[in-house]
Amino acid sequence: MPQPIEDIRILDLSRIYAAPAGSMILGDLGAEVIRIEHPDGSDSMRDWGPYMNGQSTYYLCANRNKKSILLNLKDEKDVHIFLELIKDADVVLENFKAGDMEKMGLGYEVLKSINPRIIHCAVTGFGQSGALSKEPGFDPVIQAMSGLMSVTGDKDGEPMKVGIPIADILTSLYVVIGILSALRMRDITGKGQFIDISLLDVQISSLANVASSYLNGGFISKRLGNSHNNVAPYQVFECADGPLMVCVGTNRQFVQFCNMIDRTDWIEDKRFYTNIKRKENEDELIGYISEIMRRKTRDEWIELLRDHKIPAGRVNTIEEALAQQQVEDRNLIGEIEHLQYGKMRFIKNPLQYSDLNIQYNRAAPLLGEDTKDFLACYLNKDGN
Repeated sequence: MPQPIEDIRILDLSRIYAAPAGSMILGDLGAEVIRIEHPDGSDSMRDWGPYMNGQSTYYLCANRNKKSILLNLKDEKDVHIFLELIKDADVVLENFKAGDMEKMGLGYEVLKSINPRIIHCAVTGFGQSGALSKEPGFDPVIQAMSGLMSVTGDKDGEPMKVGIPIADILTSLYVVIGILSALRMRDITGKGQFIDISLLDVQISSLANVASSYLNGGFISKRLGNSHNNVAPYQVFECADGPLMVCVGTNRQFVQFCNMIDRTDWIEDKRFYTNIKRKENEDELIGYISEIMRRKTRDEWIELLRDHKIPAGRVNTIEEALAQQQVEDRNLIGEIEHLQYGKMRFIKNPLQYSDLNIQYNRAAPLLGEDTKDFLACYLNKDGN
């Protein structure tokens, strides 16, 4: 089956997670993604455990559907090879510090002079401009600087980072959006362009309602643990057998919730009958609800909540989350054969199309495993 961008070649110089995860998604959509790494290895993520038969499981999660070749971009011969590759490439993706590509003589202006259709996507911590443009950026630092940690964690606890590299993950999605948009623009203009993506920009732009509340109302959101700054009841409750997330997001849902727990008197109670009032009297309301929720198990509550059309879900461990029937029904976990390490499992791309079957043809490549074949094929060189 034809793939959406199977005619696109991406030269991927990036490392760690944000940019490589973006190129992986593009690889899932059919692009030929060629990882270009230093012969000594340039991606420290290969060294991050835990390991499967000596292979980093962290590295595996961001590098399927790619090839890997070795080039030293500080070596004149290898730079010449890279510039030859530029002639037939569509995209260069990198996450060097701002200015480093220019220092190597490989900045956008040079690449554009060789191939005016090239799209150069640069991912950095702080962007190509500004006081911090030369500084390295790592996900936890971005979470801290963006204000995200100030609204994450227990009410009386310390600021907390999210349990996954959320700034990197969100940035990877903007890598995809940016590159696909630039490719579409190139269809119109015939010209490539430079894309400047900053982790801090992405995380700031992802503050959503928290930023809007401050910019438009001067409201400073606070850490509330598993509660919500703007809605109540909208939090985790402890049931007879463990925690359950319950989201009563509208006044209509609150009426349904009151009917469900036999507290219809709350429907017209001036303390609770609107969301604003419920937030004003949240401690009192949550105290009542918490006592009620402890009377049943999570499954008993989930059945009732679904009957009353109120969103709710168990607070699962990772093991429980991946074992859910819904995950199996959606066929989210795949298996792929690795050249050296045998069969390994992975989370599939979440995009599900009516007339496209995403292919998973290659596990994350070994360092330089495609160098000889690739260079022999495309440059008539033996790769040595």
